[in-house]
Amino acid sequence: MTIKEHFRRNIHLAYPVVLAQLGHIMVSVADTMMVGQVGVVPLAAATFAGAFFHVLMLFAIGVSYAITPLVAATDPKDQSKLMTYLQNGLALNMTVILFLALLGIFASYFLSYFGQDAAVALEAENYLRIVSFSLIPLMVFQTFRQFSEGLSDTFTPMVLSVIANLLNIVLNYLLIYGHFGFPELGLDGAGFATLISRVVMAVLMFFGVRKYMIGFKNTWSRKVISQMLKIGVPSGLQYIFEVGAFATATIMMGWISAEALAAHQIALNLSAITYMSSTGIAAAATVRIGNQMGHQDLKNLKIAGYSNLVLVAAFMFLMGILMINFRDFLTSLYINEVVVAELASGLLIIAAAFQVSDGLQAVGLGVLRGLTDTKVPTIVTFCAFWLVAIPGGYLLGFIFDLGPFGIWIALLLGLTLAALAHIYRFYSLIKKIIF
Repeated sequence: MTIKEHFRRNIHLAYPVVLAQLGHIMVSVADTMMVGQVGVVPLAAATFAGAFFHVLMLFAIGVSYAITPLVAATDPKDQSKLMTYLQNGLALNMTVILFLALLGIFASYFLSYFGQDAAVALEAENYLRIVSFSLIPLMVFQTFRQFSEGLSDTFTPMVLSVIANLLNIVLNYLLIYGHFGFPELGLDGAGFATLISRVVMAVLMFFGVRKYMIGFKNTWSRKVISQMLKIGVPSGLQYIFEVGAFATATIMMGWISAEALAAHQIALNLSAITYMSSTGIAAAATVRIGNQMGHQDLKNLKIAGYSNLVLVAAFMFLMGILMINFRDFLTSLYINEVVVAELASGLLIIAAAFQVSDGLQAVGLGVLRGLTDTKVPTIVTFCAFWLVAIPGGYLLGFIFDLGPFGIWIALLLGLTLAALAHIYRFYSLIKKIIF
């Protein structure tokens, strides 16, 4: 297979996943934009609640990623084995998500203890409960999605994500502002819109994989669950360490002011669009590496890994350029308050600087996940964010008095260190692989 063919396969697999990932994040983007029109306090409340919610959501998504490499390395004709992976994956994911949803609801009663503006904390409480409950249908969809992607069907989840995202925007319009006779619920309306759209998404995705659900009671396997836990839990922890660092940065922003918190949310929201795009490429990289592992083809395994790293670097570089050039326009889409918009525009310059690092560390994790290598990358992610980015953010933001910009500069440093370490890990491992 030529390098050109590798890039073509990467793009063919990646673009539907990228669009599906954008479907996930565009729910948050739509909520943020539409809630931002209500005022600074609701926007800050959505940001604060999201700091907790996204940690829970992305840990669960990380656990679900265990399904993809196992399915990708399986012969598509082995229906029994595929059925076992799907049904055990669904059982595992539902167990995990029920616990996490309850944890999010429990956390909503303690938001006033995090040093935020009292009005912000109060408005965030009910919203966090609603979106925590939406995790359950989201993870039903996510389980079916990871299974489909392992079979190289990335198109179906993409279409359903787009449909759900459009539904969410319509419901936002109706429930946030109270149009066409619907109640005007403000921030809570955004939460209910998210919940309803995710239920619809899960139901539709079920019909795409229902033939593999036959015989659920006969396919329970402690060995398969153990395999998934060994891959999924470290993958989930990787997300917790990264997203938890951004969540902690969000809390630190709240110590500064409600305006800083709102500006942070705008910049983070826009950065998340490109980040979720890179996780789409990472998912494609996991499938490509898993396929080559199944074929025991070391040469093409190397090219598949490096070509995906090159692909994401080029894409994220372009996104960084666009982010700098259109930063004022982009922030104006969210809010009209000058102080918040100017601060968010400044943060976007730093966000543009870490685009390539963010993409490389995401795809680096995807490539290593395809090799079922998760423990070392998890340790690297912890060190980069919790020993470098968070202490550095406090030091630069509060001790050196750089405020919000100091916090984001530290996040840039953590992302860069993680990216370099993951690439070196892949380089080291492929030298040791002997089929």
